[in-house]
Amino acid sequence: MKKTILLAASLFMGAALNAQNIVPGGGLDAAALSEISKGYEATPADKAIKNALASASISALTVNMENAVMMDTHFSDRVKTKGITDQKSSGRCWLFTGLNVLRAKMIDRYDLPEFQFSQNYLFFYDQLEKCNLFLQAVIDTRDLPFEDRKVDWLFSNPLSDGGQFTGVANLITKYGVVPSTAMAETLNSNNTSAMANLLKLKLREDGLRLREMNDGKKNGKAVEKMGAAKIEMLKEIYRFLVLCLGVPPTEFEWTRCNSKGEVVDTRTYTPKAFYDEYVSADLENNYVMVMNDPCREYGKVYEIEYDRHVYDGQNWLYINLPIERIKEMAIASIKDNTAMYFSCDVAKFLDRSKGTLDLANFDYESLSGFSFGMNKEERVKTHASGSSHAMTLIAVDLKDGNPQKWMVENSWGASSGYKGCLIMTDEWFNEYMFRLVLEKKYVPADILKMLDQKPELLPAWDPMFMPEE
Repeated sequence: MKKTILLAASLFMGAALNAQNIVPGGGLDAAALSEISKGYEATPADKAIKNALASASISALTVNMENAVMMDTHFSDRVKTKGITDQKSSGRCWLFTGLNVLRAKMIDRYDLPEFQFSQNYLFFYDQLEKCNLFLQAVIDTRDLPFEDRKVDWLFSNPLSDGGQFTGVANLITKYGVVPSTAMAETLNSNNTSAMANLLKLKLREDGLRLREMNDGKKNGKAVEKMGAAKIEMLKEIYRFLVLCLGVPPTEFEWTRCNSKGEVVDTRTYTPKAFYDEYVSADLENNYVMVMNDPCREYGKVYEIEYDRHVYDGQNWLYINLPIERIKEMAIASIKDNTAMYFSCDVAKFLDRSKGTLDLANFDYESLSGFSFGMNKEERVKTHASGSSHAMTLIAVDLKDGNPQKWMVENSWGASSGYKGCLIMTDEWFNEYMFRLVLEKKYVPADILKMLDQKPELLPAWDPMFMPEE
């Protein structure tokens, strides 16, 4: 009887293996393990490395001492900025970066002392709008099966504190801006994970309740019922956001001082009036996002479905370009004292103590014995690299017209990196820079013409387009 059971089990397992296209014998048997283990020889060098790794991190042991000297901090061209912001333990780099671009222009135009917009004010509406975006998307996809890729993606990603520039533009256009004194940071705006976890749990539950209301009929009654239920759900979410972040102001008083500390005037503003007075930029129409994605065709426009912050706003749209075209525009913007929204794969070869991004910062190959030979396209295709963090591009160092290094203003606090900034070599820029947002006046006519194309729609789950944190 036991033999019969074992034979049946063996036949079942064999059928399962074949069904999954798994080659029998592909496991690690004793012979395979014996052959593999020959890859390690207990040489004195390997023993020394093993001993070192027992008490020191890989990062510490791979620091390249031949590149230990701090790079030159002189820049031929630099945007005037004042102050460093700090996103603390949150994924709001996209919001800090977008506001820092506008902040630099406002400080320069009005001769202000150090100044900050309220990130918390826009973050409140960002979270409320994203909750609405998810719930409305659940209503819109009500007739799709729960196993559908789009529905699965929605419930896998109901909310994030990350984002990108399109969200900055849509939120500011809709809600205006306020100075940091009008709505200060809170513990939960600076540390978003606990609040986000509760919101995501509630959104998933609310999403299920909405789908249960769908009767499958086309008379519109179910949609009307779902819409009314969504408003009630958003009431609960609004209350929770107030408890965590505070009540967003509808009116406030602000005293403007010049760089000498002298009072210029004191007035009462609404958030939209403050935006109209001190920013007044057409963020939705006067800025262009360009990207260097070697996996896709250059000279084409791409749009990412559901990659927006506001349901009635815009999807993320960008022009894909070779890196050299992007550099030309970046240099023109910096020379005109205009900072830019910039995003990259910040963790790669980052020396936090010096605040430098340099391919020579760490020697991983000598320690590991591995060789790492993938190019940028291959790293993106294999999920080894992608845009992870947004910062404000403010400086370039040119030699005979060619960039040698670049500098970004970061949002990790003034004590982080090099005086709150990060300096990157031009070689690092080539490999790990991905996105840049520019004013149209710095974009050549042939590139602007590309916006006349019908964008190619990409799915929201494409790994290249995860929110920047």
